[in-house]
Amino acid sequence: MSAFNAAWLDLREPVDHRSRNRALTQALARHFDGWRPLSVVDLGCGTGSNLRAAAPFLGPEQHWTLVDLDEALLAAASTRLTAWADASDDSHGTLVLFKGQKRISVEFRRADLAGDLDAALGPTAHLVTAAALFDLVSAPFIERFATALAARRSAFYTVLTYDGDQRWTPPHPADPAMVEAFHRHQSRDKGFGAAAGPGAPDHLSESFAHRNYTVQEADSAWRLGPQDAGLIADLAQGFARAVEETGVIDAGTLASWREVARTGAVVGHTDTLALPSLRA
Repeated sequence: MSAFNAAWLDLREPVDHRSRNRALTQALARHFDGWRPLSVVDLGCGTGSNLRAAAPFLGPEQHWTLVDLDEALLAAASTRLTAWADASDDSHGTLVLFKGQKRISVEFRRADLAGDLDAALGPTAHLVTAAALFDLVSAPFIERFATALAARRSAFYTVLTYDGDQRWTPPHPADPAMVEAFHRHQSRDKGFGAAAGPGAPDHLSESFAHRNYTVQEADSAWRLGPQDAGLIADLAQGFARAVEETGVIDAGTLASWREVARTGAVVGHTDTLALPSLRA
């Protein structure tokens, strides 16, 4: 499946949510305690999973702008968020969700993050967030992005950035070579220039620290077991397909690797929270 396919995003959502680093989520919640209303921009929103995971930890009145280039994913986000909420109202052009004691208004913005970052970000928001995005962009883009957020003095919170750790159960002798080939594939241009891949967490922390942000990082690895059989199988297929496209692993080794019935995997991720200095 494509990483941007709604069915793939649905498959991974339960694991994404349980893998988020709770300590960092709580740090985010403490920072914004008492902010009302709180404005949030969610980049590469997909089906709205990031909102569903983060909104319960934020204040009682929130305004989210969900940004994606794919109109089908924006439509899917509207549908899934409406189903997630206890009640909803879209009679006045803005989707309003009621979840527990939260009132969450949601706008949808179709924008090309690579082509027009300012349009994607829009005017100043208190918080800019994303999930499973920044390993796909380039290091120069991360620099531009950090500059844009610093100019707006927006806080930044991103989760599930791939950090290069990948282990399969049971292991296969070709695993190290396969991971190396996968990283070669991952560095290909996704529309932002050569992708940062597993170097993205370091690029993010350094870029925001250089702009006088306080940066915290925390582990959010996927730790998959037998209960995640569907995700493991789909992940292994996509991994092997990417490796095959590089042409650096011979067909026999690939066939042998694909034959293994996997019962577990660890995929390393990092969550990052960057808060602007109180100094103007």
